[in-house]
Amino acid sequence: GIKWMSSLEAKFEDAKDKKPTAEKLERLRREKINRFRNNHRINVQGTDLPDPIATFDQLQKEYKIHPKIMENIQAAGFQVPTPIQMQAIPVMLHGRELLASAPTGSGKTLAFCIPLLAHLKQPRNKGFRALIISPTRELASQTHRELVKLAEGTGFRIHMIHKAAEAAKKFGPKSSKKF
Repeated sequence: GIKWMSSLEAKFEDAKDKKPTAEKLERLRREKINRFRNNHRINVQGTDLPDPIATFDQLQKEYKIHPKIMENIQAAGFQVPTPIQMQAIPVMLHGRELLASAPTGSGKTLAFCIPLLAHLKQPRNKGFRALIISPTRELASQTHRELVKLAEGTGFRIHMIHKAAEAAKKFGPKSSKKF
């Protein structure tokens, strides 16, 4: 038979039968990510930003971070990433530039050390492959200490240079020309 209904009823009937479109699913995903960022007070600017991580385990699954680095993160007592780590680590792992601001003690050092080691992948005998410049010796010492803990067992050699003369002695007289 023929089924008679108003145009409003027909629209409602059509809406019930349709599956969610790719656009709608993407919009729902974006809303979920924005709620997550708002809950953790993460403010971002830019386009095509990677999604934040909620756990360190996601680094292993999504970014294939070296298992020893993951072990070192857990051994250091880090269970859940801080807000700066949640967003900064994925941004840097995607090779994007980053300008981040967060309070002292919020985990910024770990937020840039993990992507640094991930980018280097494995140790090579090619001299200095990464350079971190710190404004103070205290901050340089803290960064050095954290990097040593994070890279333990991976074979990376972490050095802190604070005097050129000492560096020449430690790495050889031709080191300033070589590196």
